Amino acid sequence: MSIPRGSQVQKRFSSFMRKGLLAVPSPTEKDWPKDDEDDYVFVDLGQEVDSLPQPYRMINKMVNLLFDRCWEVIQERDALRDVEFSRTQPTTYPPLVENKLNKMPNCMAISQDYVFIGGAKGFSIYNLYNAKRIYIWEKLKVDVTSIWATDLGNEILIAPVDEMGIARLFYFNKDGLFLIKAINEVDDASKQTTCIKMEISQGGDFAAFLLQGAGDIWLDVYKLPKESWLKEVEHPQPAINPKKKVKQPQPNTLEPVTSENLEMDMNVCFRGDIKLSLPVHIMKIKPPKPITGTTFKSPLEVFAKVEDYYGLGSGQNHFIKDSQWEQLAAIFLAPHGKYLDKEWEEEPPSMATFHFLLPSSIITMPMEVKGPSGVACVLGIHWAGSHNFFLYSLHRTLKDKVDPEGVWPCAAPIAVSQLSYTCTYLVLACEDGVLTLWDLAEGFPLGVIALPKGCSCQSIHFLKYFLVHKGQNMYPESPLKSQMKCVVLCTDSSLYLVTAERTQGPTISVLVERPIKHLDEAICAVAPVLALPGMLLIFGKNGSVQLMDVAKPQIICAFALPRTYHLAVPWKPLFAVSVQHPCFLLRGDHPDEIESDDTKDVQNSVFYFNLEAYPLLEHISRNHTIPETDMTENMALAQVLPLEKRCESFLQKRRSPPPACPQRFDTLRARRQKPGQQPAPLPRIEGVLCMLPAATSACRMRGDSWTSLTLLY
Repeated sequence: MSIPRGSQVQKRFSSFMRKGLLAVPSPTEKDWPKDDEDDYVFVDLGQEVDSLPQPYRMINKMVNLLFDRCWEVIQERDALRDVEFSRTQPTTYPPLVENKLNKMPNCMAISQDYVFIGGAKGFSIYNLYNAKRIYIWEKLKVDVTSIWATDLGNEILIAPVDEMGIARLFYFNKDGLFLIKAINEVDDASKQTTCIKMEISQGGDFAAFLLQGAGDIWLDVYKLPKESWLKEVEHPQPAINPKKKVKQPQPNTLEPVTSENLEMDMNVCFRGDIKLSLPVHIMKIKPPKPITGTTFKSPLEVFAKVEDYYGLGSGQNHFIKDSQWEQLAAIFLAPHGKYLDKEWEEEPPSMATFHFLLPSSIITMPMEVKGPSGVACVLGIHWAGSHNFFLYSLHRTLKDKVDPEGVWPCAAPIAVSQLSYTCTYLVLACEDGVLTLWDLAEGFPLGVIALPKGCSCQSIHFLKYFLVHKGQNMYPESPLKSQMKCVVLCTDSSLYLVTAERTQGPTISVLVERPIKHLDEAICAVAPVLALPGMLLIFGKNGSVQLMDVAKPQIICAFALPRTYHLAVPWKPLFAVSVQHPCFLLRGDHPDEIESDDTKDVQNSVFYFNLEAYPLLEHISRNHTIPETDMTENMALAQVLPLEKRCESFLQKRRSPPPACPQRFDTLRARRQKPGQQPAPLPRIEGVLCMLPAATSACRMRGDSWTSLTLLY
């Protein structure tokens, strides 16, 4: 029977107890120790801890465990705070210009010296440097969710997509804004399709739109008549109100004049009265059909199906019967069927990634097809969950049969693919973490490399190839061949730098490790600054924005919004980086923005960061090009030059003869000439070049002088 704590029965058991262990006293009393008050302690039996019954004992353990874990978190945060204070913090720079908007910006794009911001009911055009609004187009009933801008030289092609998934093409130049066409807008709402993704070729010759509707998905490819647009803009002809099945938006009625509208450039206006030529639909690509049993009766029918070997490797034309598929499925399900929750079925693809490729020796094209250089000729596409990268020729019409001209099969499903900004290099990243690097211009693969175990590719970003000269990242004056650098962001927020140079094989190095304890420091997005060599913008989930030098690698500086602003969604920031200029834009959200119900009073701003204006980056932005003479004088840098460049530079340097050579040749000539005979001039030989397996030997004789040298490679 248990006695309640603190009861009167327990209180009378309180007594004095002696400290330490009890011992048997000696027989003689004189040896007994004298009692001391310090040897005794008062023990109150009412203060002893009783064992709690269930479930209170379990609750007590849970509460103690909770307190212990809280204390561990407190100690960890204190230690982290001490580390933050002890380590050197990067210099933080504020934005230079703030562009205050009266509506929420949903997307941004930069092209040339203009900024295109999509928002409620349309999009706006701003000047990149002074943030002045040039024009606003608002004639939609829904918001614009994404926007693309492609440089056409002196003109810009704009492609906004609204919430309904309708894509439109606009033509913008110094004379005004022209609406070309609404790509997928129809009168019947039940037949409306949604634009999921789009891509415009370099130079604006072709455009592709990934559409979805009625349970199907396909890719529509258009040829853009940009030469006709130039003539039609120079010599405009008013449209004669044709009968259109699709209702096109009319010129926008601008909002009441405000302080922001007073800064608008009135030279730009919407030219809705001028009709431009429509894009030409050349191809409709559907996902490949699921591989099933063959319907062919003999192998000869299979070979007859594959005309000119186009599409060979896609797996569509085979001689495997249904019974063989069923047998293979039974063999697989026998040991693994118990681990499957339900019957596995192959799902149709719901997403595709596509790129416009330039002519190269690696892409086989029909002999009769000849296109201008610098214009895309092939569309490369891979569907979600597919092992194959399909190649389709762009030199066709809508009546032609849509079959791939080539197929690049991979060992695993392709997860991510990326084409460089020069359309020279292509990287295919599979789901197993293997990267395949292709040099499309030279026509051979640069190599295959695997990410560390457990890493899966999330995105790939190409860097403009740079060299480290005198401790500084610099671009070569002339472009280099078969040399590339790219940054790979993995799904675990780790960051890697992949470098490939000719046939040496690719290498991989770690830029940022995977965060283990501090998950708020994880990287959510990266963006290369092409105007500065080796510089990479890193956006963290905690709202931080930092600039990294990938060659060292280390953080150079950081950027921060004003204290009254923050990123509403730090793990998905809204930003845009310029390709031509060292600057970027970042949307800042006011703290009261989300809680406010009145959108008119909400403050939305886009902040402009110019990297040339900051002291730490001013020197890098001004001196970032290596002269070709410096590269030839430096043996380490000269190795990256082509062999022809190295031979030419060394021959030019050795053009002047050494001082001992004329005397030697005069002596030889005097010995060979007869008495009384005038000395005959030596024969003139220009550029005699002998190729050796281990070296390149060059011998050059001009007049009476000889010059010889050896170029090792």
